[in-house]
Formats: sequence, C-alpha cells, structure tokens
Amino acid sequence: MLKVRVIPTLLWKQFGLVKGVGFDSWRRVGPVLPAIKVYNQREVDELILVDIVAHTSDDDPDYESIDEFGQDCFVPLTVGGGITRMEQVQRLLRAGADKVSLNTVCFERPELVTEIADRHGVQCVVASIDVRPSEGGGWSCFSHAGTAPTGRDVVAWARELEDRGAGEILVTSIDRDGTMEGYDLALSEAVVSAVSIPVIAS
Repeated sequence: MLKVRVIPTLLWKQFGLVKGVGFDSWRRVGPVLPAIKVYNQREVDELILVDIVAHTSDDDPDYESIDEFGQDCFVPLTVGGGITRMEQVQRLLRAGADKVSLNTVCFERPELVTEIADRHGVQCVVASIDVRPSEGGGWSCFSHAGTAPTGRDVVAWARELEDRGAGEILVTSIDRDGTMEGYDLALSEAVVSAVSIPVIAS
C-alpha cells in the first residue's frame, strides 16, 4: 500500500520564513526555529528548508544557522538554496542536514548531482524543479527561483536528473504556488510516470 509522506517546505529569506504567491509578493511569517518545533510536534515525515535568495549571492550557506536548526529538528532535514560546490554539501551535512536540494546548479553544472550521489549516496540528492505550463502543452523548467526560463521540458529533465543520480524529485508549479488551489495533479502524474524515484509535489 502506498504511504503518504507529509513533507512541508519552509521558504527562508534572510532572517525568517516567508510566503508568497507565484514566487513573488513575499511576506514574513515568522522565525525558522518555532516553525520547526511546531512541525516536530505534528510529526511530519521530513522538512525541506530552502533559502530563496541564496542564488543572488556568491556567499556560502549559513552553516551556523543550519547547525542551530538541525539541533531542534527531529525529522530528516533537506537544505537547499545557492548550493554550487561539493564543499558546501559536505559542510551542510556536517552542520545537520540529511539531504541537499539542488535546482539552479543542476542546469549550470549537472555533473554535481552525480558527484554528490557517488560520494554520499543517491538518498542525499533532492533535485528541485520549478515549472510553468508550456504554450504547446506540458511544462517548462525555470531556474533562479523561477525567474529564468531554461528551455527544458519537465519530463525529460526529471529523467535526466534521475539518470545522473538524484534520489528524489521535488517539483513545484510556480503558478499554483501560494494560491491555495491545491496541487497540479496532472504535473505530478507526468513526473511520477516518468521516473522510478520518489516525487515530492509542492
């Protein structure tokens, strides 16, 4: 029997968590640690924490904060945002992350997916894909927090990421983000049908 996993995604911007609509109009909703503690109490299966502005800077991830968050997170923690190098991945894992989420770097240097999978196992790599509907049908992938079109089709890209070593796919409909209209079930079905690894709908 299929098991439903509850995996909230926390969007982290500078000093706290935010919510928006369509990857825009961000509003602050509070600090990170209280949210993690609430989700611990609600016994979610995992948590995903994504720094949504990390791609705009060459700075390293905030390892000190990740270490602090990890000490209070009692479920597997995936950390994403601005990851471009293996050294960053290793430091995040030492700081308390169980997995890393990669998006923009997959388009710029897809071999990093394979490098991480080879060194730390496929279970460590969550490939994140942000999409919008294509004019001719299907969905097109975007990088840089949904701002840059890549010309990639989501189904073909999901298959390539699996082939390169991703252990999970996190797929997000930009148009549905924050609208409270539910998941794009056709999108989820298309990606699930294309790969044999777990798919997380966001």
